[in-house]
Amino acid sequence: QKTAYEIPLRLVGSEMCIRDRLCCCICSIRKMNTFILLGPPGAGKGTQADLISAELGIPKISTGDMLRSAVASKSDLGNRVEDILNSGKLVSDDIIIELINDRINQSDCKSGYLFDGVPRTLGQANLFLQNDIKVKKVIDISLDDELIIKRMSGRRFHIASGRSYHIEFNPPKAEGLDDDTGEPLIQREDDFPETVKKRLEVYHAQTKPLTDFYKSKASEGIISFISINGNQSVDEVFSEIKSYL
Repeated sequence: QKTAYEIPLRLVGSEMCIRDRLCCCICSIRKMNTFILLGPPGAGKGTQADLISAELGIPKISTGDMLRSAVASKSDLGNRVEDILNSGKLVSDDIIIELINDRINQSDCKSGYLFDGVPRTLGQANLFLQNDIKVKKVIDISLDDELIIKRMSGRRFHIASGRSYHIEFNPPKAEGLDDDTGEPLIQREDDFPETVKKRLEVYHAQTKPLTDFYKSKASEGIISFISINGNQSVDEVFSEIKSYL
């Protein structure tokens, strides 16, 4: 038969165990590296996202990757996404958030994750908050439109190999020709100056407002925000970012 003090001691032990587990959960959340990477097209977000991902050992999460993975999975959600894409309609913000919640609960996100190109609009950013999607830091790579147009319109590609050049910053040995094969280089339609200008118009209308949105959240102490000058070399930009990680 139990003595009068055994039950209280066990209860205390149970309470201590629960407390310790809660502390562990809180600590693990605090240690998570969770980021949003912002910036206009042509600012080098993709390159920096890869570098951050490798540096911290966390996955890079983009809308395109999530949509492709969902369709390939043949899950109920994936089938819904495939039907929407096949119909030519836009995937709703609610489904994007559903995809994100599914993605960040996968095992490779235990130490953190980096959102690249999402959220794309203020509506998606507000849904992040409403759905308690954890983000600790926002990195905004800034670059003037004129420099972006110069960067993107000067790019040239060798289709067969994937090799890339730039007519000013990384020119081929012979103008318009691949160094290895001598075959003609092409300029992608996405890099035509007129196309770049249209992409920038969409960026300023839909995505640029996120900069002020997250600056205001930083002033409230909800997240941390930093702006990086994108008019530097890849190494210089990453050096600034690393000091913030």
